[in-house]
Amino acid sequence: MDFNFLISRLKSKILDGGDIDDNEAYALAETLPESADALREAAAEITACLCSRTFDSCSIVNARSGLCSENCKWCAQSKHHSTACETYDLIDHDECLAAARDNRSKGVRRFSLVASGRAVKGNALKSMCALLREAKETTGISTCASLGLLDRDDLQLLWDAGVRRYHCNLETAPSHFVKLCTTHTIDNKIKTIRAAKEIGFEVCSGGIIGMGETRRQRVEFALKLREVEPHSIPINILSPIPGTPLEHQEAISDDDILDTVALFRFIHPRTQLRFAGGRKRLSRDLQLKAMKIGINGGIVGDLLTTLGSTVADDKRLIDEAGYTF
Repeated sequence: MDFNFLISRLKSKILDGGDIDDNEAYALAETLPESADALREAAAEITACLCSRTFDSCSIVNARSGLCSENCKWCAQSKHHSTACETYDLIDHDECLAAARDNRSKGVRRFSLVASGRAVKGNALKSMCALLREAKETTGISTCASLGLLDRDDLQLLWDAGVRRYHCNLETAPSHFVKLCTTHTIDNKIKTIRAAKEIGFEVCSGGIIGMGETRRQRVEFALKLREVEPHSIPINILSPIPGTPLEHQEAISDDDILDTVALFRFIHPRTQLRFAGGRKRLSRDLQLKAMKIGINGGIVGDLLTTLGSTVADDKRLIDEAGYTF
């Protein structure tokens, strides 16, 4: 097969308004690593033609930390693992609002509360709704939430509090997820996502690469995400955390990161691809390459249980990549 011809044909199909099918997506993965340069260049052209040059920035605050009932092998916050993760029930009110004001003053577009646990319920959910409502009303920043596997009634409370985007990662390919978590399923996640979309939420859903999955499974993951049609796809890079079952996982290569971004751009040509956790390990040059290929959004500033980067540093990087913050 002429790999360069295949890449060119599928790029033209997308630029003409179409989408590639599942078989074509898997065929693209088979062009790697031989045709990596051609794939990345084609993905960059798709990004330049079909995606906004305004970089979609968001910040996250860990509103409840640790003691999670779920056994996700990558996560520092699971009570099934022995890590040095800080634990607390609910972020301090003043600390949360100060974070929202600080991010708004720096031009960050979205502010999200993220909480450990299978689902935030009852009084804890009401408290977080109150925080999110106050953050939006007092600063004007758009608010998001990532509070687990909520049902429609709980999601409605967030909507009534002014939240307009809900985050629920599928995390990885269905064929790989079952090896990493047994306390809930991807179908549980999809049920929450569909309930959120029925209410009217935009959905942010992605996952983590570098957890031992194959290249073909990364395509499977991207295709599964296409079923739920997220507005934003966060791409996290595994940061192995001591005490978790994945603490000795070999790091994904720089080339695999760039190739994954390119494949995701082909499969999701008009969707925000957002760098999230783990990008601190990437050089500035590699981040710029990824942003040219397909990354047009990001979580800025500090992250959850691993350090991110400062907003000022991110602004300089975004400007150098040719985006507007």
